[in-house]
Amino acid sequence: MNEQNIALNRFGLGAQPGAAFSGPPKRWLLNQLEQYKARSSITDTAPKTSEICKELFDYYKIDHELRREGNKKANAKRLQELHIEQLERSNAIYHHFVQLRFDDAVATQTPFLNRLIYFWSNHFAVSADNMYMSRLAGPFEFDAIRPNLMGTFGDMLMSVERHPAMLLYLNQAISVGANSARAKKVKATSSRKAGLNENLAREILELHTLGVLGGYDQHDVIEFAKALTGWTVAGMGRRRGVLEKGEEVPGRFHFQQNFHEPGSRTIMGRVYSDQQEGQAKSVLADLAVHPSTAHHIAVKLSRHFAGDDPPQQMVDRLEKVFLESGGYLPALYREIIASPEAWVSSPVKFKTPWEWAVSAQRALGMLKTDNVWNLIKQLGQPVWRPRQPAGYDDIASTWAGPDALMNRVRAANQLAQHSSPSQTPLAIAARVFPHGLSGHTVSAIERAESYQQAMTLLLVSPEMMRR
Repeated sequence: MNEQNIALNRFGLGAQPGAAFSGPPKRWLLNQLEQYKARSSITDTAPKTSEICKELFDYYKIDHELRREGNKKANAKRLQELHIEQLERSNAIYHHFVQLRFDDAVATQTPFLNRLIYFWSNHFAVSADNMYMSRLAGPFEFDAIRPNLMGTFGDMLMSVERHPAMLLYLNQAISVGANSARAKKVKATSSRKAGLNENLAREILELHTLGVLGGYDQHDVIEFAKALTGWTVAGMGRRRGVLEKGEEVPGRFHFQQNFHEPGSRTIMGRVYSDQQEGQAKSVLADLAVHPSTAHHIAVKLSRHFAGDDPPQQMVDRLEKVFLESGGYLPALYREIIASPEAWVSSPVKFKTPWEWAVSAQRALGMLKTDNVWNLIKQLGQPVWRPRQPAGYDDIASTWAGPDALMNRVRAANQLAQHSSPSQTPLAIAARVFPHGLSGHTVSAIERAESYQQAMTLLLVSPEMMRR
């Protein structure tokens, strides 16, 4: 692989028809940093988080009212019908966002930055595994990740942790301090318990910032969870469909003071006074620039661009840039571009199903594909559905198994059947992999019995599978 090939495929998402760049490959990548827009002409049509949350709130409000009415038997059928309607609506919203994401990936002129969007979206993973998360996973990426791509890590961290998708996914919206005003009231009037939820605190420490070996312990998790109490979503906390006192806009981040555990918190040796909402914000601000966070992010970025076994020298440099810049993300991106470890000639990564599908479509020049969500699901990586807060793996062993490869062969054949022979397969290959096609791949394409077979062979070639 030469540098042009590497820029297109390792840093980018693959070449497009007639979109070859001129000039130094590194300059092409650096120029993209000046061209970034949080919403493209394609994604600008997507509903905002606030619109999605308003819909959800209206549903929960009707559901709440029907359950409170006296004639439960008569309402049971309506509740069932309402639930089915909302499931269908959730699926429609999810599929719409997946399609927008895919269309934007195929059309983008700043593919390096799109790759970074997907990296951060997977780093701060949520999973669309129920009715409300199916609606919110797309808006989470579009409204919490994309607008913060060119800011600091701390900006992105704060936006992500306060977004309704994260607060609901990790059950933070219902977390209540044991000594809070709400807990005392519940204890006095009900046998139910209002409890502390540690999920968000644990995942912030383990996955989003410090890393599993970042120097915290269970005491720190509990103390941080207490600091986070009160961070909830208006109209979607413990009583969904009902606005609590002070909650004015359904779905917006809300600090519910009577949920908050009073008192100071000691986390990793530092004391945080009780500043209500500001207590957890102060913890996040410190975590965002902590040396362990710098190391954790440096390792993940190096793994993504320079190989499953991250080169230590690259990790060290990224870690240093992170700390010196206060986590300024464009400084990290520039260091990645400058890193010689990311420009070695041999392929360093096996493409994930998402990366492969996008690069195949960019190669074929097909902007619109029906049922994209189903294609990606069949390949083994359904969009925004990793089923775990750690997100999808970024190593070859997860994606290179025999069954996974056969799924790609079948998908490649389907794509080839729908492709238009405006250019010969070898001409397309020369554009997609400039001066980087092996003799073996050229020979296999030349021996193909049809255009479709030749395109299938190109799409499953080693050059297309790896970057």
